[in-house]
Amino acid sequence: MSADRAPYDLVVIGSGPGGYVAAVRAAQLGLRTAIVEKDPKFGGTCLHRGCIPTKALLHVSALYSEIKRAGELGIVVPKAEIDIAQVMKRKDAVVERLARAVEGLLKRRKVELFAGTGSLADPRTVAVRGAKGETARLAAKTVMLATGSAPRALPGIPLDGERIVTSDEILKVSRIPASLLVIGAGAVGVEFASVFAAFGTKVTLVEMLATALPFEDEEVGRELARALKKRGIDVRTSTRVDKVDGDKKGLRATLVSEGAKPETLAVEMILVAVGRRPVSEGLGLEKTRVALEKGYVKVDERCRTAEPSVVAIGDLIQTPRGAHPQLAHVASHEGIRVVEALAGRAAEPVNYERVPSATYSDPEVASVGITEAEARKRGHDVLVGKFPFLANSKASILGDTDGFVKIVSEKKYDEVLGVHIVGPRATEMIAEGVALLGLEATALEVERAVHPHPTLSEAMMEAAEAVYGHAIHG
Repeated sequence: MSADRAPYDLVVIGSGPGGYVAAVRAAQLGLRTAIVEKDPKFGGTCLHRGCIPTKALLHVSALYSEIKRAGELGIVVPKAEIDIAQVMKRKDAVVERLARAVEGLLKRRKVELFAGTGSLADPRTVAVRGAKGETARLAAKTVMLATGSAPRALPGIPLDGERIVTSDEILKVSRIPASLLVIGAGAVGVEFASVFAAFGTKVTLVEMLATALPFEDEEVGRELARALKKRGIDVRTSTRVDKVDGDKKGLRATLVSEGAKPETLAVEMILVAVGRRPVSEGLGLEKTRVALEKGYVKVDERCRTAEPSVVAIGDLIQTPRGAHPQLAHVASHEGIRVVEALAGRAAEPVNYERVPSATYSDPEVASVGITEAEARKRGHDVLVGKFPFLANSKASILGDTDGFVKIVSEKKYDEVLGVHIVGPRATEMIAEGVALLGLEATALEVERAVHPHPTLSEAMMEAAEAVYGHAIHG
């Protein structure tokens, strides 16, 4: 690496979906850009240890579940089995292809790539240390921190990477465990619970709060728990894991539920899925005015830190609103908005209330906007329309009728405030909800928009009709 380089307009530390997207957009806008990545390959956690490999496994588990009930459709299939080695090989191949694509994309846009650990030597200089100890100093007008997050540990439950694992290690299993305890029923927990239950593992899913996916609409969480139980998952809400011990024969977890005596559960493997922590250590922030709170980098509504030359995006940050959605698509859009502002273009901050969430469990869950409870808390005269997939023709054709579409509206202007879906292909359907909120659509406009038949999307139309009590098939 050379230490003698002209200043960059932007140096990005971290090549995840926030960092690499920001770097590409910056290059498109004519900014001289460099990106620094400490991992052997570009793409970040989402690509290598998160979104992509997890969804590759979920695709296999969903297909396997469908094959197992092919007889109901009149298709005779010899006994299907999971070859976990091949499943993992294909998952890795998908990741590898996309990693090459990300690196190729950056190179085509003339973004300069630096492999190594990046940190701030001062507010306008990034020091890069390579794997062999070689170093470079990159002068920059602006430095973007996009280092993302990592799985949180749980006090009192030591991780060993083999039997007590996080989402990082469980993506590398070489055999399917006979039993699995999943601690945490957030998106990561319910997704892995769905995968391994489909593969034949006896899964227990524990959540300390009252519902699965506790930050989704309460009705959605209850419906998801019901559907997961139907698929053979033992769902325990309002339950915590008090302690874990074990020996060569296996692990024992003590579960404590409200109003019940402690219970000991014997399992082969435990997945700790209690959220993610920001990766802010080792960035040299002490040499700047960048402020931290509980490890998160504090930013304003435009992702600017207290240091004028340093911006930050993605899972790493805390906004003035507090909680910040740790989602790949949020990081990408923050990165785009920030570099457009750096290039002198008008760029509105991300409206986090119009950011969709998507959980790829079985059944899927997706939402955008505010929940019914939040709408009431804000003083709206709330109207709710809900339509079950059980009454939807396409869901019946698919043989996947669990769940519903729920539209939260308000009486004064009829504006749609939130869309909440649990059921088949919810993560694809929510795009319509995103458009509705972006256009400030009314329930009446959704109802009068002609939806094709037979499709799952008709459930959106009928949920809008249900706001005023006249869904045709409800």
